[in-house]
Amino acid sequence: MCNMAQEPKQSAHAFLDSSWLSVSEGQLSIDVIETAREIIVRSAIAGIQAKDLDITLSDDTLTIRGSREHHAQTQRGEEIHIQECHWGAFSRSIILPAHVDSRHIDASLQRGILTIRMKKVEMQKQVHVLDLEDL
Repeated sequence: MCNMAQEPKQSAHAFLDSSWLSVSEGQLSIDVIETAREIIVRSAIAGIQAKDLDITLSDDTLTIRGSREHHAQTQRGEEIHIQECHWGAFSRSIILPAHVDSRHIDASLQRGILTIRMKKVEMQKQVHVLDLEDL
């Protein structure tokens, strides 16, 4: 938790120039939804084509990787004041909340929204308990 009272006072311009804003790889924001039959992962991922994405499942970890190219160049005399959009490589790995069947995964990209649907696998089996008192 950040305690603003203990931080030295900075101008807004100095705050925007902070090094924490400069990261080499972006991280996707995602939604993870679980239904009775599937796990659904959604991410707003504008500016990407399906061919620019690499989605892998290893055990119960889903990884989404890609790269977003920035074609606009800063012109002479222009100064960027705020740049919140990440351009370049990005990735996100998550541990899924349930086991999924790797043969039943569908991914679609529509209007800048990536949707990954994964069929859940029933991992829990009902175990009959033998009551030894009744023997």
